[in-house]
Amino acid sequence: MEDCSQKYSCRTAKKTLEWINAIVTFIKPYAFLTNAHVTNFFTHKLWQSIDPDWLHCLRNEPVQNLLLIPCGIIQEHWPPSLKEFVLDLKCLAFPREQAHLNKLFPGVNVVSLNSVLAQGMNFKKKHEVEVLSAVVSSIANSVGAQTIVDVGAGQGYLAQVLSFQYQHSVVAIDACSHHGTVMEKRAERIKKHYTAQMRKHYPEIGIPNVPKTITSRVMSIDMLKALTSMSPHIDNVKRPELIGQVADDKTSLILAGLHACGDLSVTMLKTFIECKDVKAVVSIGCCYNLLSEGCLDIAGSQCGFPMSYGVKSAGISLGKSSRDLACQSAERWRILKEDAGLHNFELHAFRAAFQMVLCKYYPEIITSSPSIGRQGKVLRRQQQRRILQSSINCEEGDYSGSALYSHEFSCNGGTSGNETAAANKFLLFEKFSQSGLSCLGLKSLQETHFHEIWKEAEPFAVWSL
Repeated sequence: MEDCSQKYSCRTAKKTLEWINAIVTFIKPYAFLTNAHVTNFFTHKLWQSIDPDWLHCLRNEPVQNLLLIPCGIIQEHWPPSLKEFVLDLKCLAFPREQAHLNKLFPGVNVVSLNSVLAQGMNFKKKHEVEVLSAVVSSIANSVGAQTIVDVGAGQGYLAQVLSFQYQHSVVAIDACSHHGTVMEKRAERIKKHYTAQMRKHYPEIGIPNVPKTITSRVMSIDMLKALTSMSPHIDNVKRPELIGQVADDKTSLILAGLHACGDLSVTMLKTFIECKDVKAVVSIGCCYNLLSEGCLDIAGSQCGFPMSYGVKSAGISLGKSSRDLACQSAERWRILKEDAGLHNFELHAFRAAFQMVLCKYYPEIITSSPSIGRQGKVLRRQQQRRILQSSINCEEGDYSGSALYSHEFSCNGGTSGNETAAANKFLLFEKFSQSGLSCLGLKSLQETHFHEIWKEAEPFAVWSL
């Protein structure tokens, strides 16, 4: 098969558009699947639209091989059409290899945060802030920016590092007033530490900069342009009535965002294009599934997707289910152990089968797109604790009481005692369903037959294939 690394690229606009059109051409025939929600797997009998040869093959495939499919890893014994499908997907996917920071930004020096600046950050957040603050500072210096605007600042981690450690003038914008309050209190604590250090070692420098905060929901490009225009001239404000104010001709800004959610990243990019005062934009986007969509035919629309004329010309519409699917991490599936993979498949099956319960016994609730929250994760934690305790009891030879209940399933990998294993699955499904009904404020009807529903759904669940 053709080398994927040579087939598609973004080296030119023409090649980028070719890649986009190839993706659109590929996914359109499968829209019935990408637009479907996992909850409707059983109710809509989605498997009936899949190639029977694929189903026959995958029904007998080990779980570990199924977990590798999102990464484009195939098995030699698969039908040729299935192998071609997976490899085409791999070819069309954007590469996710980790970039070498020093190659992209020569001379950037990433400085480890001290305990004062890192307070409240977990390891992941600390790493992100360390790297991004170094990159933003380097770009700000290279373009001579007077002010850095942290869009979607949250609790101010990035803004405060840029301000206190790199000595930039920073304005932090966030929609949440609580975040603004936390940000200001945190900044004051950090300021006390740095003021004491500067008075001790550098008395001639004076008091360190503190990020200015703006509490405002960035709803449009005009609003962000207005906020950035006035940002170098303001003190901390809660509800800025600033639309129409403009900066002087010498103003130069950088827009920065760490996890700028959904349309916020799009607004930042469009503001960069339209506002001459913004000299650079550095955005790490997230939650692409929350992008607004559906404005293909509306001139001047501000929808988050599609953004470019190229994608608009392709006429593609994704929909929420497709966007949710696109945000799935192939790597997270790949690194799952077999037990964890089975638990994930199990919970998806429970939720899809629960939809059958709602359709049959509570049809009036379906129209409201019911959400039962994080019941799956709660059940998973409970089940994992039970299996762990059973394993310990098995090792210690304790087969009494509750340990005996799950001994055959846990100690022998779930392969012995098929009836016991099946009973365990049904009981878990029943518990999941009862919890889901409770979350929806529904009472279990006397005529609700969970066992009949589960009996219909179970043959299509992964562990029984």
